[in-house]
Amino acid sequence: MNRFLKWVLRLLVLAAVGVFIYAYFIDDSLLSKPLSPKDTISFTKNDLKLNVFYNRPSKRGREVFGGLVPYKKVWRTGANEATTFETNKPLKVHTDSLPAGKYTLWTIPSDSSWHVMFNAKQYPWGVDMEMNPMRDPKFDMIDIEVPVEELNTVVEQFTIGFDNALDDLSLTMAWDNVKIAVPLTQFDEKK
Repeated sequence: MNRFLKWVLRLLVLAAVGVFIYAYFIDDSLLSKPLSPKDTISFTKNDLKLNVFYNRPSKRGREVFGGLVPYKKVWRTGANEATTFETNKPLKVHTDSLPAGKYTLWTIPSDSSWHVMFNAKQYPWGVDMEMNPMRDPKFDMIDIEVPVEELNTVVEQFTIGFDNALDDLSLTMAWDNVKIAVPLTQFDEKK
């Protein structure tokens, strides 16, 4: 084996050892699956485009609502970064108007209903150093209350989705044995 190949091989082995040491001792997320992985969901119909970015915590045997997520307190609606909702067209959220744009999504769960808030301010993280939600209510564009639906099965990982059954579009959130649906309607621009 020539001298150059031996040098390249030693350099590659040294780099591999360095990456392993870094991953093992400093950044264990390189070797393990994150506890609350990031996810983006999208919905497209005709010229309407909706996107939600969020982090998906898992139940892992814990009491979720009324425990991990306290009742009647603002929740960042996921984990880590603040959850964002983006629409390229104006929407009606239940009966309220939501202009096109990017919003942070906050909720206040209770046992029978949730308040869902679309907030115009972007936040670098979901909570501050004391674990208090970073939401500033004066930037709330919409605050609506939606009923809780109890599920017969347990949803292990927090899940946000879009449901367009029978052309009734809704933003859904499900975790543990709870599901909510936020009705969304695109403004009819032809009127």
